[in-house]
Amino acid sequence: MLKNLIYKLGYALFTLYGVVTVIFFLFTVLPGDPARMMLDQNEDPEQLAIIKQKYGFDKPLITQYFYYLNDLSPVSLHSPSEKDYTYLQEGKYNHVKLIDFGSVLLVLKAPYLRESFQKSGKPVTQVIGDTLPNTMVLAVSAIFIAIILGIALGVVSANYQDTWLDKAIQVLSTLGMSVPSFFSAILFAWLFGFVLHEYTGLNMTGSLYAMDDYGEGIYIQWKNIILPAIVLGIRPLGVVIQLMRNSLLEVYNQDYIRTARAKGLSTMQIVSRHALKNAMNPVVTAVSGWFASMLAGAVFVEYIFGWNGLGKEIVDALNTLDLPIITGAVLVIATMFIIINILVDLVYGWLDPKVRVS
Repeated sequence: MLKNLIYKLGYALFTLYGVVTVIFFLFTVLPGDPARMMLDQNEDPEQLAIIKQKYGFDKPLITQYFYYLNDLSPVSLHSPSEKDYTYLQEGKYNHVKLIDFGSVLLVLKAPYLRESFQKSGKPVTQVIGDTLPNTMVLAVSAIFIAIILGIALGVVSANYQDTWLDKAIQVLSTLGMSVPSFFSAILFAWLFGFVLHEYTGLNMTGSLYAMDDYGEGIYIQWKNIILPAIVLGIRPLGVVIQLMRNSLLEVYNQDYIRTARAKGLSTMQIVSRHALKNAMNPVVTAVSGWFASMLAGAVFVEYIFGWNGLGKEIVDALNTLDLPIITGAVLVIATMFIIINILVDLVYGWLDPKVRVS
């Protein structure tokens, strides 16, 4: 068990290294000059040179890459002649000194995601910390809707196989999987937030927190989460319905289910006591994958509904070439995806003892 866990952690670190490498070179070679974007219309050769030197744009690409890896690494090397050594003294790195080699200092620190190019040097960790909770609330709400409705409709569809009810549920689930999220977002915002606003009371746009009319306080606007959560949950809902139905039908063909029926147990007792738990493995796989992908898929939904989350922040950063925010946000999403996959493996061990033994 311990050996398997160490293998998974090593594989996760290798995957994370690959993600870091890809996103760094991908976003570094994007068309456009971040230094010019920071100066906006006031282009001055001297100021341009100062900015390039400050952010390391004047160095070779491979040198920038190794500096970025050093910033992200929990154990990093710093030379007194380098700019980042000043960061240690200024407290930008919350660090613990490990070994002082004289010319090089080895420290233990939290990963440093650098500072935003456009938000007056605001740390990327602070930007992500301000927006990620909103995205998490939206993603959890959406996946909760998908799980509850998906499992319920999947069970109904399996128990009424080949009836008109089963066929209607299958049509709805297929339609939900096939419609892109951005189209669903536009449609739902227009229909329920504009056309039917008088009856629904929902807004076309709005975030979790809203300012009162006097600008003196912030309050939570729970109704603003309804439309984006439903839109974000439509596609995983269709997947959960299909997987739950097919898995449950497969479980119904097992010998122990026939034995339960022979004992006179009702359909509800068979589902709740025997079939449901054993049919959940593919659903857990789908839910884990969709929950992680929701953090990335929320980009379009958040932008259309004006939800102030990490997805909307990524779109704004792409428009202004704010590379630290882009790379930092993608790296956080990838890290969460990896962590979720590891946790899912542990859940498998609870659902299926054979997986635990292997």
